[in-house]
Amino acid sequence: MSSDTPHAPQAPQVPTCYRHPGRETYVSCTRCERPICPDCMRDAAVGHQCPECVRDGNRTVRQARTVFGGRVATRPTVTLTLIAINIIAYVGELTSPSFVGRFEMLGVWKQFGQVVPGYGVAEGEWYRLITAAFLHVPLSQGTFGITHILFNMWALWVLGPQLEQVLGRLRFSVLYLLSALGGNVLLFLVDPSQPALGASGAIFGLFAAFFVVGRRLGVDTRGIVFLIVINLMLTFTVSDISWEGHVGGLITGAVLAAAFAYAPRGRQQAVQVAASAIVAAVLVVLTVVQTTALTA
Repeated sequence: MSSDTPHAPQAPQVPTCYRHPGRETYVSCTRCERPICPDCMRDAAVGHQCPECVRDGNRTVRQARTVFGGRVATRPTVTLTLIAINIIAYVGELTSPSFVGRFEMLGVWKQFGQVVPGYGVAEGEWYRLITAAFLHVPLSQGTFGITHILFNMWALWVLGPQLEQVLGRLRFSVLYLLSALGGNVLLFLVDPSQPALGASGAIFGLFAAFFVVGRRLGVDTRGIVFLIVINLMLTFTVSDISWEGHVGGLITGAVLAAAFAYAPRGRQQAVQVAASAIVAAVLVVLTVVQTTALTA
């Protein structure tokens, strides 16, 4: 007679998360079937997936593009960032009296007909070509000070999100910055000793782009045409307004927008990159030529 006793059956082993071995779970990834805990679960069309499978799936998903080749922007991130920078710069103007003089657009500084060395774009302060586009008339100069920034930020808020959505963030950023640069470069060429500041050159570039893009998409552009005409009339009739900045931004924005909107579908990105590079190069060359002429 055998004295062996039967062994008690062993309890089934509870699966644990493959990323967190100490956590028990009965849920598996629907793609790779590895067990995953609640912290590792990612919602899928059916069930849940692990983080690795989600990343692998995203690599194979084609990024949504706008009609002009840019990545779809669901939020106006660039527009909000630009508005924030302008507001921060305006606060800087209010807290430091020397802020405007340090960063406004100035080609050369002349006293008694003579160039004062060390000040202006021609003297190596090239940053003024961009920093001036984020400054506005201070409150100390009357009601026009607050009106200046309020109108430009209103225009940026109205036009920016729509252009950012249809162009994509990168193309919209290039459009804005090169339009601002184009306005200041024209001022540098025409009247280098005249100081100026404001985002108006960039805003006029957005005006032009809104018109060009609207025509390309076949939408009604009468509203933006009216806005451009009214602002050009004010530019040439109201004193102390830099018409060079407005016109330079308008021309630059129109050229870039035409390249972005009418680039051939098969070579869209190449044409857009080339156009942006050419416009930037032209502005740089014009600045160098004028700098050489002023410092010779």
